Amino acid sequence: MVHHTVCPLCSSEKIGLLFSCYDFFLSKKEFPVFKCAGCGFAFTQDYPEESEIGSFYESNDYISHSDTSKGLSNKLYRVVRNTMLRRKRNLICSTTGLKTGTILDIGSGTGYFAGTMKEAGWEVKGIEISEKARNYAISHFGVDILSPDKISGIESESFDCITLWHVLEHFHDPFSYVSEIIRLLKPGASCVLALPNCSSYDAEYYSHFWAAWDVPRHLWHFNPATFRLFCEKSGLDLGKLKNLPIDVYYISQLSEKYKGSHLPFLRGISKAFIFAFLSALYPERSSSVIYILHKPRS
Repeated sequence: MVHHTVCPLCSSEKIGLLFSCYDFFLSKKEFPVFKCAGCGFAFTQDYPEESEIGSFYESNDYISHSDTSKGLSNKLYRVVRNTMLRRKRNLICSTTGLKTGTILDIGSGTGYFAGTMKEAGWEVKGIEISEKARNYAISHFGVDILSPDKISGIESESFDCITLWHVLEHFHDPFSYVSEIIRLLKPGASCVLALPNCSSYDAEYYSHFWAAWDVPRHLWHFNPATFRLFCEKSGLDLGKLKNLPIDVYYISQLSEKYKGSHLPFLRGISKAFIFAFLSALYPERSSSVIYILHKPRS
């Protein structure tokens, strides 16, 4: 069990309980979420060690590892996936200014994004911890997917872009992983990273039922302010922020399910329309935020 006595982001001792949150998805166990009074960072407390947390991912319903279509929420995810993949591909091209190049997708899951970039002419590698998901990606998309222990063997300054779609919040030591990202990026190259936003309209509305707390798989709960501080400490330059508007529909209907609502799918979708409209006006309050980062040229 990992217990923090100071804030993992700013090292302040002024940390305290925000609320207790259940692992509604799998174990039904309760985990405390703490918040720092100094910098505002929220984090899961008393979570399993890295060597022990794997059991909290062992479900056929964990879509990024299994590609399941079981349940309405996962069916919704699969329906909108092609739209999301096109948006992500276009974002990479516009961010880098390249039509093709080299890209590393960390936390590549079953390989749909990596496959999309390969089809677009990019030279693609992926990093994925789940052997089942790696094998699926390799067999279905023919992409080079490595286990995380192989990342140190990749040549420095190899990539025009590195992507992490809802991945950083899972790392036990995110600062060490970002050091590897900086090593692997070419000078001036881009890192495109998406994270749940614990200051979003939907997080505020659903409180401890918000599906994107996802304890204990999500260890760190960033918002734009705390992620800016993370970038300052890690050595990456933070550029633009963009919202990821489709995520809120998936998260909201799942949150309604966790609340025990009647007709959670319909209630979640209707609420998500409101959240999506508001976050279009205020992207820093969107359910998920895309951060565009750059490696300094010197």
